[in-house]
Amino acid sequence: MKLHELSNVAGAVHRKKRVGCGEGGGHGKTSGRGGKGQTARSGGSIRPGFEGGQMPLYRRLPHRGFNNKNFRTELPIVNLGDLEALDAAISEVDAAVLAANGFLRKSDAKFKVLGNGELTRPLKITAAKFSESAKAKLEKLGGQAIVAA
Repeated sequence: MKLHELSNVAGAVHRKKRVGCGEGGGHGKTSGRGGKGQTARSGGSIRPGFEGGQMPLYRRLPHRGFNNKNFRTELPIVNLGDLEALDAAISEVDAAVLAANGFLRKSDAKFKVLGNGELTRPLKITAAKFSESAKAKLEKLGGQAIVAA
């Protein structure tokens, strides 16, 4: 069976609903829009949460507390196991090296190093943040974890 040989199951394809073509068609007169008013008009729609002018629920309820979601900085993550794939000649790792090897999108990006995976050689890594496990694994191998400002 090939793609051009496929066909729909009987009854799967319906013809387009034609509105406003007489009462006998079932979609005449108001064309399925009900009576008069805003929603019967072309382009007439009301935004989500609108309650007809009544004070909406989201404004009646008290808003308390603080959420840092809008203001937090999310750093791209690089695992120690991923750095094992770098060329053996590379001994110093920073954002520019990682961007050149496809680990980061920008060469000046801040990133965080996590300790997932195994590293077999000492590396001198310059990053914005390190997890405790990543720092411990690096120092155990004789590498350096340098925190860049």
